[in-house]
Amino acid sequence: YASEELKKDREVVLAAVKQYGDALQYASEELKNNESVMLAAVYKDGLLLRYASEELKNNWSVVYSAFKQNREALQYASPELRNSDRMRYELKGRPLFG
Repeated sequence: YASEELKKDREVVLAAVKQYGDALQYASEELKNNESVMLAAVYKDGLLLRYASEELKNNWSVVYSAFKQNREALQYASPELRNSDRMRYELKGRPLFG
């Protein structure tokens, strides 16, 4: 259990995510919409993109960082980015899964 104050504390959330990535699910919505927090999280585990705000699921830097760490993270990206020409270029005809 974490207090609302701790869920809003950037340093506390980042420390928790370093220990246990899924701790991000308990972060404040504000931090789930913070690009630097999400970049740090997806660098550790790309699948943490699932906890990002809708805005950041449509942010190329965050999505691509998650994708580079774990290709399966793309399933959590916005449909616009998932189906973009830029992402198709990154996939270069390779299957997403497998």
